[in-house]
Amino acid sequence: MRPLIILHGSWHQPAHFDDVAERLRREGAEVTVPDVGARPIAEITRTVQEIVDGSAEPPVVLAHSYGGVIAGGLQGVAHLILLAAIVSEPGETAQYWIDRVKEETGREPEPLPLIFDDKGMTHLDHAVVREAMYADCSDAVVERATALLRPEPVSIFTESPTGASWKDTPNTYIVCSEDRALAPEMVAHFAARCQTTVTWRASHSPYLSRPVELATLVREQL
Repeated sequence: MRPLIILHGSWHQPAHFDDVAERLRREGAEVTVPDVGARPIAEITRTVQEIVDGSAEPPVVLAHSYGGVIAGGLQGVAHLILLAAIVSEPGETAQYWIDRVKEETGREPEPLPLIFDDKGMTHLDHAVVREAMYADCSDAVVERATALLRPEPVSIFTESPTGASWKDTPNTYIVCSEDRALAPEMVAHFAARCQTTVTWRASHSPYLSRPVELATLVREQL
């Protein structure tokens, strides 16, 4: 069984993936969920690359949302599973995708429920985050997930991946049809860049609402 590295998204942390990670560990998988928050993308990518390089064999990488930006810079990966993830090339920032959707549709993408502080940090608004991130999750799951959220620097909107490994690494993209965090036009571009596409009726966070299905899909690549 191949090792697995899970890359969480912005404002989140490794604990958000506890359910999926533990299910796979019980099946014998070696699962690493590094903390990839609140640092420059190049630094985070170097940290994760060290984990890849130290693996006994090429690992599978499961990347959610902004974790896809990190995944793009990794080399030596056996398979990328891109879960409602950003699939970009160097130079394509989050702001680039916002501007592109506006240019293509004539309207601004629906904004995330963000609060900006005077220290250059962004916070997901706990009062309304459920609709954007966890619309199909139970009350208990939403309560725990929301409590785990943390701030991210505003620079996440202006950084881009250090590479585009999805071009030459086997990959699977999971489209979440009820996603309210990523504009559907963005998701269409991301999915079109990938080799295999799976569509689930899910919100932006199926690792919380559909952990069994996600663990099963990941297990097939290990």
